[in-house]
Amino acid sequence: MKLTLRVWRQKNAGAEGAMSTYEVDDISPDMSFLEMLDVLNEQLILSGEEPVAFDHDCREGICGACSLVINGDAHGPERTTTCQLHMRSFKDGDTIDVEPWRASAFPVIKDLVVDRSAFDRIIQAGGYITAPTGAAPEAHATPVPKADADFAFEHAECIGCGACVAACPNGAAMLFTSAKVNHLNVLPQGAPERETRVLDMVAQMDAEGFGGCTLTGECATACPKGIPLMSITSMNKEWLRATRKAGKR
Repeated sequence: MKLTLRVWRQKNAGAEGAMSTYEVDDISPDMSFLEMLDVLNEQLILSGEEPVAFDHDCREGICGACSLVINGDAHGPERTTTCQLHMRSFKDGDTIDVEPWRASAFPVIKDLVVDRSAFDRIIQAGGYITAPTGAAPEAHATPVPKADADFAFEHAECIGCGACVAACPNGAAMLFTSAKVNHLNVLPQGAPERETRVLDMVAQMDAEGFGGCTLTGECATACPKGIPLMSITSMNKEWLRATRKAGKR
């Protein structure tokens, strides 16, 4: 396959950015999108040019590090992570636009790499449980109803990639935050911080400068792990419950 790539190049958050055009050839349909970018970078290095900076780690669809907007879609045309997107999803001769996540809370570090530490601070605000130190508790010591366990597992699948923010026209982080809140709030282990968790994490999300949610649903459509839109509704109910309880104290 021969492709034309239009790639966003930007030295740092304070610099002006622009699209640069590159041609790549002999691309196998079986390559992943990141492997195709590796070929481009090898080509750039051999010609004495600066390689394109892009984020990646496991390349197995687990870590959530790979974060690219491809032809206007977060992670590209398939519902998967960028590292699991294969070049057979494109045609010979295609022109492909490659950009970083677009959100004020995700400033560009360089080229296609953005700073997603805002997510880390949301987690730090309440994404934990109170647990006694010492030996690990017996796995069956705390019974969890199957429906609750399934609900928690469904939300625990969130890998924090940020596709929901990149896809949202408002740059909202509600799907990510709701996944982290619901994962713990439904479990008995998360009960001690149930109210403070949702209040603190939502407050931190707002403080980070993410946009407001208008339930357009683009976040759920782009999520590579299929976190459902109803997750946001569940978190809103948790937030209202916690707000009312805090107001009665």
